[in-house]
Amino acid sequence: MTERATAPGARADMVRNRRLLLTAAAESFAEGGVDVSMGEIAQRAGVAKGTVFRHFPSKDDLLAAITLQLVDRLTVAADRLRTADDPVTALRAFMTSGVEVLAADRAFCEVIGRPSMQHAEVRGGIDRLCGVVEVLTGRAKEQGAVRADVTGTDIVLLLGGIHQTAFPLLEQDPQAWRRYLALAFDGLCSTGAAVLPHPPSAPLQNESDSVPGT
Repeated sequence: MTERATAPGARADMVRNRRLLLTAAAESFAEGGVDVSMGEIAQRAGVAKGTVFRHFPSKDDLLAAITLQLVDRLTVAADRLRTADDPVTALRAFMTSGVEVLAADRAFCEVIGRPSMQHAEVRGGIDRLCGVVEVLTGRAKEQGAVRADVTGTDIVLLLGGIHQTAFPLLEQDPQAWRRYLALAFDGLCSTGAAVLPHPPSAPLQNESDSVPGT
């Protein structure tokens, strides 16, 4: 009886601790990058270090959860713009808000290539994001203002590329990404655009799917 009576409370504590950890980790990684220790995150969340590892066995598991949150934020932002009156303005607004989100997260550039990016949930989140952005991109192409050979996957990859381009300037000029976003967006415009020299990429795949012998 006692075990049954306390179980709901224990579950509530687990949910609360996970929420505290995700919030603390997101803030810590955004400020200090991926080198922030699990102990620092536990301290910031106000929980024991062992609690972190009960929820997230490794730092890459925790980074995956944070990355998924970030990807989901981008998906929500794109989804809100799918029915905007001006598709081109909507696509620019999405790209602006997307790079702004990434620019506020110091860990984003550092997490690229880590195992956390290959978690099934993260890959699924990226697939959903690309799907929504494909709709945004398609509407802009139908209007004739954006080149016909660009894809939603191109746009998603450009977000990270723009952020990484401006990342070395982050400390001295936090808004430098806006310059590179404008350059990239001008390249998407259809007026006078030459045919791209390489075909569009396939939907983003797991790293193990694209490396021979794995």
